[in-house]
Amino acid sequence: MDKSSGVIQSVRLDDERDRLIILDQTVLPNKKIFLEIDNMKDVWDAIYHLKVRGAPAIGIAAAYGIYLGTRKTDASTYDELYEEFKKIKDYLASSRPTAVNLFWALNRMEKRFLLEKGKNVDEVKAALKEEAENIRAEDEKVNESIGKYALSLLKPDMGLLTHCNAGAIATSKYGTALAPIYLGQDQGYNFKVYADETRPLLQGARLTAWELNEAGIDVTLICDNMVSIVMKEGKVQAVLVGCDRVAANGDTANKIGTSGVAILAKHYGVPFYVCAPLSTVDLECKTGDDIEIELRPSEEITTKWYAESMAPKDVKTYNPAFDVTDHQFISAIITEDGIAYAPFTESLPKMFEASQS
Repeated sequence: MDKSSGVIQSVRLDDERDRLIILDQTVLPNKKIFLEIDNMKDVWDAIYHLKVRGAPAIGIAAAYGIYLGTRKTDASTYDELYEEFKKIKDYLASSRPTAVNLFWALNRMEKRFLLEKGKNVDEVKAALKEEAENIRAEDEKVNESIGKYALSLLKPDMGLLTHCNAGAIATSKYGTALAPIYLGQDQGYNFKVYADETRPLLQGARLTAWELNEAGIDVTLICDNMVSIVMKEGKVQAVLVGCDRVAANGDTANKIGTSGVAILAKHYGVPFYVCAPLSTVDLECKTGDDIEIELRPSEEITTKWYAESMAPKDVKTYNPAFDVTDHQFISAIITEDGIAYAPFTESLPKMFEASQS
């Protein structure tokens, strides 16, 4: 890992060996294991079980995965290959219904496929590989741009709070919400970061605290229910979070608990910033009410982290993976093309128009 920027490549293609290499984030921080995946079932499993996680990283994994799956088929014509492509696409799309980057990447790969109509099978497969590589390289540039815009809103020596993990291991490089922290470290900003543990999967404790600590950044781990007291004590001057989907009105879906952080930040007058690539903004989704919330297994609450169950046997559980932060609690949405402010129904479409001009 590069100590100055926290760089670790969590998803990469080993094309010569027909494998997708993924950092298994479920075993961090105690082990650093890179999975070598050579079949679609294991790609699906890696996405569903959060071995690869973070919206951009999911998109990159899906792009590489659909390329490898298509490459391995015996199709001899364009039409035969397209039928196989669609089956693989539908299969991978079923792994994480909330993550818009998954669908964005799969749809982008299909668009490239259709642009290659009339070419032979080998040419189409080469084009899919190129497109997957483009998705990864573009994400790296996006992350750096988000980091620069976010850093413009921050000052040296600030206390920053983040929830879940939107760092280098969740993307191709830098991360989204953590990008300004890494860039600020390079410029001597001396940030002090508070990382929520982020239950029930502890991405903040296992991942954010791990990667920031590895990069030599001042990070303090806190429990999710300690957000109010650190804000009240004046330890936090800004909140930075990533997200899985932004609705057209600015409502934002992120890991469960984010909404509560936003409400507390509003109460204590702390700016709450969402760092989101434009690919995460879904203008077809009118409000947060239209976002499907994934429900996770009960054992994540009751038994997963314990030698013995920490809850009564057979007790009912409710374990949503995400919640939706209402746009009224969001100070700004920071993208690679600039900073969007309320009303988001106006600023987000304008940003899309500017990016396509």
